[in-house]
Amino acid sequence: MVGLITLLMLLSACGNNNGEGKNGSNKSGKQVNLNFPTASTTGTIYPLGSAMANLWNNNVDGLRVNAQASKGGVENLNLMKEGEAQISFATAGIIWEAYNGERGFKDRKYDDVRIVAGLYLNPNQIVVRKGAGIDSVADLKGKRFAPGSVGSTPEVESSIILPAYGIAYPDDIKENYVGFTEAIDLMRNKQIDGALIQAGLPTAGVTEMISTAGGQLIGIEEEVRKQLMEEYPWYTEMTIPADAYDDQEEDVDTLAIKMMLMADASVDDEMIYEMTKTFWENLSDLEDTHSIVKQMNVEEAVTDLAGIPLHDGAKKYYEEQGLLSE
Repeated sequence: MVGLITLLMLLSACGNNNGEGKNGSNKSGKQVNLNFPTASTTGTIYPLGSAMANLWNNNVDGLRVNAQASKGGVENLNLMKEGEAQISFATAGIIWEAYNGERGFKDRKYDDVRIVAGLYLNPNQIVVRKGAGIDSVADLKGKRFAPGSVGSTPEVESSIILPAYGIAYPDDIKENYVGFTEAIDLMRNKQIDGALIQAGLPTAGVTEMISTAGGQLIGIEEEVRKQLMEEYPWYTEMTIPADAYDDQEEDVDTLAIKMMLMADASVDDEMIYEMTKTFWENLSDLEDTHSIVKQMNVEEAVTDLAGIPLHDGAKKYYEEQGLLSE
């Protein structure tokens, strides 16, 4: 009888609570499951996110990260805010808007978003179809343009950049709200004249547009870059080198935003610490995934964060590396 009672007590203790907080925080040492939306399968982030998930799953005890494709930063933030995802990617500007409840996040402030790492610069890549009579962003007025899928990072960037050229967004364009993959086919079939792609170099979508759809990159003029940098402090100038893509003969000047790895504040501090440590100390294992990995540097992980706080677990790791004052 004593043995039976003891067994029942043990089973009850194991079944009462799975030990996880709202967003997978690990309170009992049991397996933590984190949903990890990334971005479109033709962008930089999807293969990188999948490789990162494998790295964590193979090296961090008690962790299961489930990477999946998504529409990008805005959707990722919405999924995290709703508790359907716990770790993800977005650019600094969109995270700033979510954290401060501005623009697309007006009246939907997301106080609990935290930075795990600043990764690399994400340039705005504006691809136009040769023969469409487009030499500048200003020439997109009245043209068939793919600004990105609704609510995606490229669509947000289009809504900022086009008005700087006097183009009312979206009224002054013939908009087609599609993602990278669909935009490639539309340009190949001459159904759109241009598209904005916001992703790290090189981007598969841009490669396809240039090599198979008669596309070419155009830049953002200096006066417009300076205007937007004054208005939106997360922007920085970046040059896409001539050899970034085949058949790209000249450097292209544009604006870039830092890509961030972010997590909800409720994810267990020690788990985020282990994930941050594992990521940076095994970075070379990810180099075969995408050449963008070579642009990542732990010393820049805590710079240009647009005033968004670090997750406490990540902060602990960076303090140990001497990158932050304790």
